[in-house]
Amino acid sequence: MSGTGAKRGRPPAFDRAKALAAATRLFWEHGYEATSIGELTKAMGMRPGSLYAAFGDKKSLFKEVVRTYGRSPVGAFTGVALEEEPTARGAFRRILREAAAVYPDPSHPAGCLTISAATNVTVQDAEVAAFLRDLRNANLAAFEARLTTAQRDGELSAAADPRALAAYFAAVIQGMSQRARDGATAAELTETAELALAAWPRKED
Repeated sequence: MSGTGAKRGRPPAFDRAKALAAATRLFWEHGYEATSIGELTKAMGMRPGSLYAAFGDKKSLFKEVVRTYGRSPVGAFTGVALEEEPTARGAFRRILREAAAVYPDPSHPAGCLTISAATNVTVQDAEVAAFLRDLRNANLAAFEARLTTAQRDGELSAAADPRALAAYFAAVIQGMSQRARDGATAAELTETAELALAAWPRKED
């Protein structure tokens, strides 16, 4: 009987994934700077002491949120397309079209977390700004590497500039994220994606 009573009085198990999901939504909606510890503890159902014990400080929590997001379907689609598609053009076509569908999806906050969360980071949080910038630059480097390989393999014109093309697609994708936050529909973003794909360099005859 005593064992049953002890079990009944035991606090509920900590659900880390559920807590992270709640924190992700807040950071995604409001950005890093505008999300307070009070809002986080309320959304995550935790006391401040428990949050610090489980995740460390706000920066540590945010970094874990971003890394978890990056492994989720809505955060990983870019890398998956680069890895799975046999051609570079196919990869970028898939990335742009999936961004047009994912960014305005009402099942989560609009846009891309790693783009949106960086919009209001202050100079006092330079470490967070650098963390997000490094992630975006890593994506840019992956774009350039894929395009350079395509050029070496003869898929991309020898006259094309992989660095400039990578920067162009990165800028379009970041712009699509912001347009989604401003209320752009999947239809509008798909039009943007198709226009961007029209810039793909034609091979010489």
